[in-house]
Amino acid sequence: MSREAQEFRAGTEIVAGVDGSPESLAAAEWAAREAGHRGVALRLAHAWRWEPLDLPLVQDRDAQERAAEEVVRAAEAEIAERYPDVTVTAEVLTDTPVAALLEAQERAGMLVLGSRGHGAVAGFLLGSYGMQIIAAATRPVVAVRARDDRAAEPPTGEILVGQQGSPEDCEAVLRFAFETADARGAAIRAVRAWSLPSLYAFSPTSMRLADDAGGLVPFEEKALREALAPWRERYPHVPVTEHVELGSAGQVLLTTSGAAQLLVVGRRAKRGALGRRIGSVAHAALHLAPCPVAVIPQG
Repeated sequence: MSREAQEFRAGTEIVAGVDGSPESLAAAEWAAREAGHRGVALRLAHAWRWEPLDLPLVQDRDAQERAAEEVVRAAEAEIAERYPDVTVTAEVLTDTPVAALLEAQERAGMLVLGSRGHGAVAGFLLGSYGMQIIAAATRPVVAVRARDDRAAEPPTGEILVGQQGSPEDCEAVLRFAFETADARGAAIRAVRAWSLPSLYAFSPTSMRLADDAGGLVPFEEKALREALAPWRERYPHVPVTEHVELGSAGQVLLTTSGAAQLLVVGRRAKRGALGRRIGSVAHAALHLAPCPVAVIPQG
C-alpha cells in the first residue's frame, strides 16, 4: 500500500447514511468493503429530529427516537457480522438529513449513500436529499445501488475516471481515482471526451496548439497524458489505460462503464433557479451508470 493510502488509513473514516432501506444497506456494505480496502473505520449515520405534525394525532416522541436508534443498531449488527475485520460504529444524528450528513462528511474521507436505481423513478437515499447532499458536499460522495445479493463482492473491473480541462482542474478527481485503485489493487481507465469546436470557439491560439500537437486527436491525447503524468509517477504500480473519444463526456463515460467497478466524476456545484446543480456529467452518471458512482467536488 502506498504512502498516500497509509495516510488515509491513519486519519480518516468512511461515513455511510442508513435509513433501514435495502438501498442504504447496500451502501453500508459497499462502504464496509471500501473501509476494509483502505484500512479505516466505518461510521453508520441515521438522521432523525423530532418534528411533531400539526395534526390531532397521538405522536410518541420516545417511540420515534427508539425506532431511529433501532435502525442504526440493526445496520451496525449486520455490517459488523459480515465484515468482522472492519471497525464499525453507529449513531443517530439529531438534525435534518441534509444538515446532519453534510456535517458528518466534513469529518470523513468520503460519504456513501444508497441510490434507488435507473429510469424515471431514479432517486437517492432520503429522496431528493441525496442530490442536495452531493451538490453541497466538500468530500467525495459515492452513490451505490441495491443488489439482490448484497453480500456478494462486486465483479472485478477497472476504476473508470473522467478527465476534463487542465491537470489542475482534475487534480481532485484523479487523486481519488488513483487512491482507490491503489487500495483495491485495481487498474484505471482514464477517459477524456472531446467534441469538434465551433467556428467561434476555435481561436487562433487553440488552432496553433492543435497544430503543434499534430491535430485535434493528438492534442486531446497529449492533454490526457499530461494530466495523468504526476499520478502515474506517484502510483507507478497502478495500471492505466488512456481512452480518448469523440463525443459528450456523459455519453462516452456511460458507454464505457459497463465493466467498471466504480465510476469517478467531478462536479463544480452551480446555482440555478432551483438551487444548487451538480452539472450534466455527474447527473447523467448518477442516474444511468450501472456501477457505483463517486462524485468529487472540484474547486
